[in-house]
Amino acid sequence: MSNEDTTIDLQSYYDEIYRSVKDDDREKFRDLFLKLHDRDQSEVFHLLYPEKKVQITNYLTPQEFAMIFEWMEVEDQEAAIEYLPHGFIKEVLFYLPLDTVVYLIHETEKLEPDKILDLLNAEHRDQVLELLSYDEESAGGIMIKEYLSISPDSSLKEVISYIREQGGQAGTIYYLYVLDKRHRLVGVLSLRDLIFSPEDELVKNVMYNHVTSVPVDMDQEEVAKIIQDYDLLAVPVVTPDNRMRGIVTFDDVIDVFEEEATEDLISFAGVPRSTIEVKEPTIFETTGKRFPLIIVLVLLGVLLAGLISIFHKTLESVILLSAFIPLITGTGGSVGTQALAVTIRDLNLGGEDLSRKIRHTVKNEFGSGILTGLISSVVLFVIWSIIGIDLLLAVIVSVSIFLTICFSAVAGVALPIILMKFNQDPAVASGPFITTIIDAIGLVIYFLIATGFLSLI
Repeated sequence: MSNEDTTIDLQSYYDEIYRSVKDDDREKFRDLFLKLHDRDQSEVFHLLYPEKKVQITNYLTPQEFAMIFEWMEVEDQEAAIEYLPHGFIKEVLFYLPLDTVVYLIHETEKLEPDKILDLLNAEHRDQVLELLSYDEESAGGIMIKEYLSISPDSSLKEVISYIREQGGQAGTIYYLYVLDKRHRLVGVLSLRDLIFSPEDELVKNVMYNHVTSVPVDMDQEEVAKIIQDYDLLAVPVVTPDNRMRGIVTFDDVIDVFEEEATEDLISFAGVPRSTIEVKEPTIFETTGKRFPLIIVLVLLGVLLAGLISIFHKTLESVILLSAFIPLITGTGGSVGTQALAVTIRDLNLGGEDLSRKIRHTVKNEFGSGILTGLISSVVLFVIWSIIGIDLLLAVIVSVSIFLTICFSAVAGVALPIILMKFNQDPAVASGPFITTIIDAIGLVIYFLIATGFLSLI
């Protein structure tokens, strides 16, 4: 079946659901609606009129609706809280993961935080307030509170019964965290060890004592790297006295990687990270954020034009020199951007061996630049000699290409490292800035060499 056929069938299925709502046919609605994936169910809710959204509460239990609520866009979550009965929504929020509530409080523009907090019971409200107290981009800010904790003195048979009773509410059941009476993390029991160990064995005899954990104030990127490096499905978050506060799951890390990749991509275009927002900016906000960068690039462009004008006599004496300006600047820009990307990657990955990585990158990129420049200049010189281009012009361009590639590689490596030393975001060294700087380097090299050779004639 083609994608188009699938789309048509799904739309027909949606139409049947909407018809059941119109006819107030509860049984038919539940039969059709509950067969859909939660994501598709949220789409059905999104397309309903406000008065029909209210009608949904007659067809679904709060627990069923909570599963849909997790998949909704913030705007639909706001609509649900605004239009659905107060008592129904209170029960829905009871079944929601706490991080979903925290995310809604952070992202909503229509609802006051207190209005959402008032819908929670006392226990959940205290836990949400705790999560809100942490920095959004810290381990505490992205952790979830739904995890399974067990006593070291429990038997594995008791643990299995506990999982059957409480496992459905946990963010993951692959790890069970062993806590002492003071709620301190003393070990971890994997689902694998639980399954393959005798039921009468005690947790403390099977658990893993050396637990990898992260502090509540650790940056989310560092947390993501630990989960990646240790190949974990989740990592516990602890206070300085090793009291467990929550866990960060692999799913949360995927969101972090996506967020950081988006920020790096936007920064790579020269846009500061501080201007990246979730909400849609207005025309004036967008203009205000981009205008300073454009002005800087315009001024740099004027300086480039000034550089070319300095060598106007050289250009006038050999007009053909101007034909090779795009070749010089394009080649240099490509090499510099590649070197820059590798360097920023190493800086972002960090780690204990960062200094060694940087030294290796500098050495590798500089050596690669020399070799690439040498091969490129020789190939160009041979080709131009064969097709009959003036020998002196071939020498000028070939030598310029060699030196431009070498200096571009060095600039691409050096610029982000220098910015990092001054506590600036290395990613802003990319895109327009590195290209403009390398253009200037390439043009100066090109015209100095051309002027030098032509003066010998």
